[in-house]
Amino acid sequence: MLQSAADQSAIPRNIIILLGGPGAGKGTQAKAITSEFGIPHISTGQILRSEASAGTPLGLRAKAAMEAGELVGDDLVNTLVAQRIVKEDCQAGFVLDGYPRDIRQAVTFEEGLSIADRQIVLDIAVDLEKVIPRLTARRTCGTCGSIYHLTTSPPRQPGLCDRCNRSLVQRSDDREEVIRERFKAYADWTEPLIDFYRRKGIYFEVDGMQAPAQVAGDIRRILEQEISAAAQGPRLQAREGIC
Repeated sequence: MLQSAADQSAIPRNIIILLGGPGAGKGTQAKAITSEFGIPHISTGQILRSEASAGTPLGLRAKAAMEAGELVGDDLVNTLVAQRIVKEDCQAGFVLDGYPRDIRQAVTFEEGLSIADRQIVLDIAVDLEKVIPRLTARRTCGTCGSIYHLTTSPPRQPGLCDRCNRSLVQRSDDREEVIRERFKAYADWTEPLIDFYRRKGIYFEVDGMQAPAQVAGDIRRILEQEISAAAQGPRLQAREGIC
């Protein structure tokens, strides 16, 4: 049985959970948080891809589900996350992106935490109608993975990557009809989860339609305020009991 974080250490960790629909900029903000606070960014998508590429038993199970177009099961995702967050680089905390996906995962995740751990949930909220142009104008290099935007960060030569001079493509999930489907699926999964975190008193909404630097500034202020407040008293410990 995997040893839980609660068994490993009673040192408080700052656990930052990022929520946000397609185009919210979670990856950009996760990088800013990791740079500011010196904690790792843990993306469940990246974990699944890495395990699949490594050919581990868990990775092969995840690969089979992904290739079949199915969601990877809770038991597998929960195990992979639990294995990741007990590594040495997570001793001070970490940023979670793509997990928990729903209340079941959230409850399982919390069961493995120490009572000293503090969770801070940041929801980067965006307007679907305004974010669609942001996503449909995105282009990706299929060779080196570089990402461009036809309006805000276009390539020097139309249709060609600046780094490797290969053709740029529009990802299938950046098409409008797919984006709308992804938003609906995201809302269905996360509305109950958001309510769950609101009732616990650890949920904060950030306006994701601002410039990335402004979003990062709002996030920084929330985190500094919450981490400072938690250090001054048992406020978050009391919150853990709210359900």
